[in-house]
Amino acid sequence: MTTTNQPEVMTPSDPATKRSILLLFAGLMVTMLLSALDQTIFSTALPTIVGELDGVNHMLWVTTAYILASTIMMPVYGKLGDLIGRKGLFIGAIAIFMAGSVIGGFAPDMTWLIIGRAVQGLGGGGLMILSQAIIADVVPARERGRYMGIMGGVFALASVAGPLLGGWFTESIGWRWAFWMNLPLGALAIVSAVLLLKLPKNTKSKPSIDVAGMILLALASTAIVLVTTWGGTQYDWDSLIIIGLIALAIVSAISFVMVERAADEPIMPLHMFKERNFLLTTGSGLITGIAMFGALAYMPTYLQMVTGVNATQAGFLMIPMMAALLVSSVVAGQLVSRTGRYKWLPLTGSIIVAIGLALLSTMTPTLPIWILCSYLAIMGLGLGMSMQILVLIVQNTFPNSQVGTATSSNNYFRQIGASIGTAVVGSLFVARLTELLGTRLPAAAAEATGDTNSLTPAAVRDLPDAVREIIVGVYNDALAPVFLYMVPLVLISAVLLAFVKEVPLATTIDRGEHTETLNVVSEDDADPDAESHELMTVSDQTGATSIIRSQP
Repeated sequence: MTTTNQPEVMTPSDPATKRSILLLFAGLMVTMLLSALDQTIFSTALPTIVGELDGVNHMLWVTTAYILASTIMMPVYGKLGDLIGRKGLFIGAIAIFMAGSVIGGFAPDMTWLIIGRAVQGLGGGGLMILSQAIIADVVPARERGRYMGIMGGVFALASVAGPLLGGWFTESIGWRWAFWMNLPLGALAIVSAVLLLKLPKNTKSKPSIDVAGMILLALASTAIVLVTTWGGTQYDWDSLIIIGLIALAIVSAISFVMVERAADEPIMPLHMFKERNFLLTTGSGLITGIAMFGALAYMPTYLQMVTGVNATQAGFLMIPMMAALLVSSVVAGQLVSRTGRYKWLPLTGSIIVAIGLALLSTMTPTLPIWILCSYLAIMGLGLGMSMQILVLIVQNTFPNSQVGTATSSNNYFRQIGASIGTAVVGSLFVARLTELLGTRLPAAAAEATGDTNSLTPAAVRDLPDAVREIIVGVYNDALAPVFLYMVPLVLISAVLLAFVKEVPLATTIDRGEHTETLNVVSEDDADPDAESHELMTVSDQTGATSIIRSQP
């Protein structure tokens, strides 16, 4: 190791530092749980909410408002965090989220409920991004894997706990507690950030803000989310509104690229896309979002319509998938921190996800539930090996001064993938469902069932056996093949990850004012076939630390 003026280096191996990091991490987990729960907690409560507020025709916007606002804000929080520091921004995002919760909790009608959800999204977009970036500020990349793995587990927990909590609130103390619960949790997160979060301050008096880029990215994001939400459901794909939104997305995206090329501090710097690891992992993350959310969005419906379980039972049947995701995410993080090797995890995970999807495509109405749950668990296993490791690879590709921008950009494309996946799977599912109902359901049976657009799980269970079997078979045959369509897409993700360059993970975070050069690969971890790298940690005039990786 070569040093110039030995700096003060913060290492998580120091007991006092480790305790501080663990306390801070606990606060960050509370914050991420807030964000993750809010995306799932209303799924079971929504029918009751819209019934009480007389707003069934606006039901879609309760979810869309949050997704849209949070997607738009992700890159904004990431860039601003790099420019002005993350602590104040993080506390502000929690406060905005809590303000939205108050608006939603007091909402007298659907309009105010949607406004509350949008305000929540404005803050929620920063909760996840800033939490991930703050971990990168205080934990070296080599140690970060175990923390990122637990973060992945938080999403798994929220995916199961959210619908169950939403159902329990609705049936007991009232659905408004889905908002009120955020206030004590948010206050706890703010207190932990104020007391425990110690980050280098940015001393730039007037950082350059890419306002034009933010506006254009917001326009493009809005258009994409609305197309994927409305297309094929509220509006036909060839309607003027959908075509106009597609045109707006294309024009905004092209204009965004032109603006970013000239901006002093672009919100999404184009040079990031020249980095092979960023490009490959972001493409893989987008595909992962398509596969994961495409499958998750309609599996509860399938379980209710085909197996005959109720909504709460369908939520419990998703537990094997989420439990496998939680365990594999935590174990994957531990393996990365112990060995320093990470490329094989998301690569293997993508292949396992493809296997899980292929198995789900073989579902039949007579398939035992335990076998179906095992297929879901296989998919969860693969997702847990992939999701957070991809974020770690992105963070390891750039210096600390750009880690927020890189993290938010990666998450942004994953969120776009989630919107596209939900829309594409939904469109294919509904189209096949309509076609098969029209061809398989006899006229007499169609009269007995009434409007097929109004079929509910309870209504299907009350139908005569012969008619019920037809409808159950239609739902199965409409959804199961869609999973097979996604297998080649996920295999493309595996091919992309095969070209990821496994660069050694940094083992320290330099908080000093000098420069240190160190070899980050120990003899135990050394790969004789791997390229040799050195990492140089440099503190700039703002006090922020950059990690520069030299070429061999």
